[in-house]
Amino acid sequence: MSAPSPRPATVAPLSPGVAERAETAGAIARLILAGFDRHYRLFRDAAQRAKWLFEQADWPAMAVLARERIQLYDQRVGEAVSAVLGEYPQAETDESLWPAIKLAYIGLLPEHRQPECAETFYNSVACQVLHRRYYRNEFIFWRPAVATEHLEGDAPTYRCYYPLQKGLRATLAEIATGFELANPYENLRRDLRHVVRALRKHFPRPARARPSLQIQVLSALFFRNKAAYIVGKVINGHREFPFAVPILQNDRRELLLDALLFDADELQILFSFARAYFLVDMEVPAAYVSFLRTLMPRKPRAELYMAVGLHKQGKTLFYRDLHYHLKHSSDNFVIAPGIKGMVMLVFTLPSFPYVFKIIRDYFAPPKDMDRQTVKDKYLLVKMHDRVGRMADTLEYSLVALPLDRFDPALVAELKSEAGSSVEFEDDKIVIRHMYIERRMQPLNLYLAEAAAEGDLPRMRHALLEYGNAIRELADAGIFPGDMLLKNFGVTRHERVVFYDYDEIAPLTDCNFRCIPPPRSWEDEMSAEPYYSVGPSDVFPEQFAQFLVAEPKARAIFLEYHAALTDPAFWQGRQAQLNAGAQADVFPYPANVRFPRRG
Repeated sequence: MSAPSPRPATVAPLSPGVAERAETAGAIARLILAGFDRHYRLFRDAAQRAKWLFEQADWPAMAVLARERIQLYDQRVGEAVSAVLGEYPQAETDESLWPAIKLAYIGLLPEHRQPECAETFYNSVACQVLHRRYYRNEFIFWRPAVATEHLEGDAPTYRCYYPLQKGLRATLAEIATGFELANPYENLRRDLRHVVRALRKHFPRPARARPSLQIQVLSALFFRNKAAYIVGKVINGHREFPFAVPILQNDRRELLLDALLFDADELQILFSFARAYFLVDMEVPAAYVSFLRTLMPRKPRAELYMAVGLHKQGKTLFYRDLHYHLKHSSDNFVIAPGIKGMVMLVFTLPSFPYVFKIIRDYFAPPKDMDRQTVKDKYLLVKMHDRVGRMADTLEYSLVALPLDRFDPALVAELKSEAGSSVEFEDDKIVIRHMYIERRMQPLNLYLAEAAAEGDLPRMRHALLEYGNAIRELADAGIFPGDMLLKNFGVTRHERVVFYDYDEIAPLTDCNFRCIPPPRSWEDEMSAEPYYSVGPSDVFPEQFAQFLVAEPKARAIFLEYHAALTDPAFWQGRQAQLNAGAQADVFPYPANVRFPRRG
């Protein structure tokens, strides 16, 4: 006897009001995603234009493009907010719509090639539309809703080459010419010979090639400043060797391979938080970041997203990392060690390698500026080529952190020195505006430590780096302003980086002067300057005395960098900038560059 047939399931139709709300939520979700898709299309267009500008050696236009691309995201978010509010003004006041909008948005992402970035874009739009201090997790993407592991696009993220099949030099030639740059090489055979010689240093004979020997190379070039970079890794058996090869141009716009960077430390410096963002044409950014993580496993994923120009996605990941770390740690935020700044109140979480900077309510003399001027200086750094000598900053608004994780001394200082920037609500402290930077050891503390240990080589290296940082900033058209040791930090790669931006200025805005000779004995004995000083005047002859107070350290500094105390040095840099010249600042040591002969 057969079982009776089950009754067909019946689904109650949605009421007209519910159906209309679902339709509205779906329409808003599609509007937001359309805004993101336009943003990412323009983002890729910028990378494709960078390739053309590189071929034309149009370096000023490349610099403008890099600056303009940073602004793309906020422009597209503004457009999306206007579109949502223009068509659906209820989205601003009816919070109950947003869980449905989020659910509809998730439904649009499974086949998307940049879902993690699209989620961040959604968050940016939602937060601006809602105008709320706190956003419940059902309104925004606190965690990613779509996995990006093994996500691929139409074209492969990287290409594989097999030297055992074609031979090493033929394989390297195929890689070098595979990016279809319009320019010819100056002497590709010579450059490949240099690459092979450099490889032999890392694979001394008798090097054994495993059957799995392959070279994996990311499919797009990485453009920055006046260079394009081939990025990849060599796999031989169970070992992987990351590498990058910079491509430069000569005066005839012919290409040349300039160096072989062949370990994770060299690549981490190339991708440093103190350098400008690369322009890279990526269909699937998550796949590029995953590949880069295999090359630099110690590099946070957030910093890699920023390095390839997706700085908003980097901010999202950093914020998640911070809260994840807070959940799994127990130490407190404390006042950062070192000399206190007159403009910024700086604190840190010892177990987390970053510092948090809040603009003080009042600036002690001789600081003469307002809050907006400070913000403008930090924006200048964000938009400028940082040449590896200025730390990138993450800017946040309305950040809620657990109050019980703040040291009482820090809470007292926040209340007294930055009260307008903080609020206390229940068990949280809400910071209205702050900057976050990678933590470095202040240079003054580093030198004091080296002196106390009698480590002269360490002192010499730090003072050499200090002057090099000032020189390279000048080459990039930046005058640091307040160049005291306390405003520079030392990275774990022993590089000196500037991180205090409230007095920086374009180099061409400064008036570098010689100190005029005294006119009389009274001039010589005067405690105050006997000569007029304009607001833009700078007297380099005073640098050694004021920047490096300790006599032994000052002597070392002058041994390396006496030119920095000569107004002619600075005036010469100004003349080059005014003539449109762009200096070469290489993100790798001079001793790894290939000779142009042989």
